[in-house]
Amino acid sequence: MFEGRAEEAINLYISLFENSSIDSLVRRGPGDFEGKILHAAFTLNGQSYMASDSDIKHDFTFTPSTSFFVNCESEEEIDRLYAELSKDGGVLMPLDNYGFGKKFAWINDRFGVSWQISLP
Repeated sequence: MFEGRAEEAINLYISLFENSSIDSLVRRGPGDFEGKILHAAFTLNGQSYMASDSDIKHDFTFTPSTSFFVNCESEEEIDRLYAELSKDGGVLMPLDNYGFGKKFAWINDRFGVSWQISLP
């Protein structure tokens, strides 16, 4: 659940991963949140996800307690994902070798979504 930036987030995510698409998108009608996402279904590298924009301000948002874990196939891929997903976000564990793979990073993207990316 995003707070008005679901479409921006979805577009970023599908641009970063192969075999990705927006499968359905329903926008809100007239009102304060007109045009924002009521419900979206999208696919990232073959895995299905859903998202929406909330017009209600909640006392919670995304946290690192739930994160997407991505195994990368090359140094180019992990470096690209790290650069794009950490841009204007927060780095919880910088890209490095922590002894359980060649490279690993844990980041929160600019929308607050948490990602763990790994090059095994």
